[in-house]
Amino acid sequence: MGRGFRATKSLEELQAENDHPTATFRKVLSSWHLIALGIGVVVGAGIFVMTGQVAAQNTGPAIVLSMVIASCVCAFAGVCYAEFASLLPVSGGAYSYTYFTMGEFLAWIIGWNLMLEYLFGASAVAVGWSGYLASFLNDLGLPLADALTSPTFQWNAANHSLSFSPSFNLPAVLIILALAGLLTVGIKASTRFNNIIVAIKLIVIVLFIACGLTAINPSNWTPFLPANTGTFGQFGWSGVLRGAGIISLPI
Repeated sequence: MGRGFRATKSLEELQAENDHPTATFRKVLSSWHLIALGIGVVVGAGIFVMTGQVAAQNTGPAIVLSMVIASCVCAFAGVCYAEFASLLPVSGGAYSYTYFTMGEFLAWIIGWNLMLEYLFGASAVAVGWSGYLASFLNDLGLPLADALTSPTFQWNAANHSLSFSPSFNLPAVLIILALAGLLTVGIKASTRFNNIIVAIKLIVIVLFIACGLTAINPSNWTPFLPANTGTFGQFGWSGVLRGAGIISLPI
């Protein structure tokens, strides 16, 4: 018989484990590092990759409503994390918070849910980055073969089947391997790299907004909320809600 799951773990036990002499994690990040890390997580694929797809397939101009809904949900999640972080100033994140409040079994579930979240989130961002790289190389006259930018498995929504092709998304694989290697170097190196990327992303967003202001055409906002096509999530309010979920997923 196994030892079973513990009900909860006290704050004193969590702090003792966090401050144990054999703990391998050192506190090397400052407040500014954490702020930059938070901005880097928020300003991600939800803006650069998903926005155009959601507007075209789900919401139309009403994507701004999806943005508002997604922002409110993320704000509530941020407030919850802030409350927990002030109550439990220990490492472990959602796992430790769940262990403290609801016990080991649910903490174990949360831990594996986080693994799935990071898996799908990293995959979505890597695929988006691959698309931009392929487009950039194509503009330079160096197109990548379809077999090197296409998924190995693809879902066919028409007949609800999963198809296989002898191809794989090489740029997506390479960026994941490169970032994994960067993480193994250490938190300081990865934090410096993150700070550089965050600065670049913020500059790009400011330039995009400044340049885009000259191309605004109000006639494109009509109809602001296109009627539903008969399928849930394709325009109408169901599309707005679905769009909010898609936008906030990588975040």
